[in-house]
Amino acid sequence: MIDRDLANSLLRAAGKFPAVTLTGPRQSGKSTLCRGLFPGKPYANLEAPDIRSFARDDPRAFLSQFPEGAILDEVQRTPELPSYLQGLIDDDPSPGRWVLTGSQNLALVESVSQSLAGRSAVLHLLPLARSEVIRFDNHPEGLDEALVAGGYPRIFDRGLDPAEWLRSYVATYVERDVRTFSNVGDLVTFQRFVELCAGRTGQLLNYSSLASDCGISQPTAKSWLSVLETSFIAFRLPAFHSNQRKRLVKMPKLHFYDTGLACWLLGIRSADQLRSHPLRGAIFETWVVTEILKHRTNRGLSGGMSYYRDKDGVEADLVVDDGGRLLAIEAKAAATATTSLFDGAARVRGLLSTAAVSVDLFIVYGGDESQKRTGAALVPWGSLHDRWSSDNGP
Repeated sequence: MIDRDLANSLLRAAGKFPAVTLTGPRQSGKSTLCRGLFPGKPYANLEAPDIRSFARDDPRAFLSQFPEGAILDEVQRTPELPSYLQGLIDDDPSPGRWVLTGSQNLALVESVSQSLAGRSAVLHLLPLARSEVIRFDNHPEGLDEALVAGGYPRIFDRGLDPAEWLRSYVATYVERDVRTFSNVGDLVTFQRFVELCAGRTGQLLNYSSLASDCGISQPTAKSWLSVLETSFIAFRLPAFHSNQRKRLVKMPKLHFYDTGLACWLLGIRSADQLRSHPLRGAIFETWVVTEILKHRTNRGLSGGMSYYRDKDGVEADLVVDDGGRLLAIEAKAAATATTSLFDGAARVRGLLSTAAVSVDLFIVYGGDESQKRTGAALVPWGSLHDRWSSDNGP
């Protein structure tokens, strides 16, 4: 398995906190990363029925097996366990003793925040960033191939066909994982809901339209969307807020964490299909947003991301608050570098620039040529990770 960009952040956290909690979607490589970084630690997978039963029935005896700590995988399956860990950590707060992982963000983080507040660092391992994908042999070279393949490690580690692997992933997610959520009763309708959400990736999230198209109520649509967020399938990118009197669009945008999964849900099985698909631009926008999100997450950064759109149609696909300056980023799937690519983001810079805040422009596009201008840069999609993956990057 390749080295992961999150490894340094995880090791730093383990050197400071008695426990580290690592969340992320299923199959993002959490177990592999933790076992690789902490090879001497005992490992217990709470997905296994016998181990989970032992941990639930007699948590004190279960934890007593690990006097020096352990890696406890899929801890959300035993949400009461962190409460028992609290006493052990208070007795011995040595850093790095316990490593907890889980694939349901809300359930695990709520459990940890209630019992291990101040005792555990919380990090997120998302699907592979492009900087990680290219470490595999035979990684996809072209843009459309990369978008369809997505970023789940097993696809690249084992040289699997993305469409086949993602089909099994969706089936497992809907048939097993979603059953653990009490607010999802109709799995067939829920799968239709997920597919409709994929068709809205990179677009404004209109709950009324989404609910109507799926034949469910708006409260149900909001509840089911929280399920997608909890399991790291999709997320809402908030609208930019400003003290200016400019009328801004307030509804969030919807993005999938993995473009390969979004493509599969849309029936896109190959790069050839994607090239002529009407949602190619939206899928590319999602890829750009999630690439930057992954690189920031891997460096321990959270928040600070939004999109800009006002009532006059001026917009930027992503605005990153980089402390004292703003980065306005536009995603353009076109492969040809033209001056017009800068127009939209340049208008955003004119609206947001003040004496106290500077705005830099980045146009990420589907071509190969780099260009630099005053306060602006044209960034080829294949070079995006070079700018954002370093510890000193924006």
